[in-house]
Amino acid sequence: MSSLAFFHAASRAPATPGAYVLLVALAHPLAARAGRSEATLAPGRYLYCGSARGPGGLRARLGRHMRRGKTRRWHIDQLTEAGESPGAWITPDKGECDLVAALATLPAPLAGFGSSDCPRCRSHLLFWPEGEGPAFLAAQKC
Repeated sequence: MSSLAFFHAASRAPATPGAYVLLVALAHPLAARAGRSEATLAPGRYLYCGSARGPGGLRARLGRHMRRGKTRRWHIDQLTEAGESPGAWITPDKGECDLVAALATLPAPLAGFGSSDCPRCRSHLLFWPEGEGPAFLAAQKC
């Protein structure tokens, strides 16, 4: 996996296309849905893999994810409205499914979450237990 950079603030991320791993911390259990699937997510850290190909690129997409009070449009909005998002790892040269594959050792708590149109991935949401994380997430902080 190519190196990733961690951005605490969306405003510092580039306005170019790319993929990201958004970190979301839940302090309380959350009943979440993805299509017909539903689960109660335990408090803890979650990683959501997504892509930003539209206007404003990574800066715009991460800005939306990290903003409060938005209209719920995507599965991830359930978590970003209920929890805290302290930042995201970004890469300009990998896709979201490549990021999910690199994190394959982590559990997927809700099938179809963020991946309802993805034939390759079971879920784009992963649970990140306390302890040592995947090595490629040890990236520079911006």
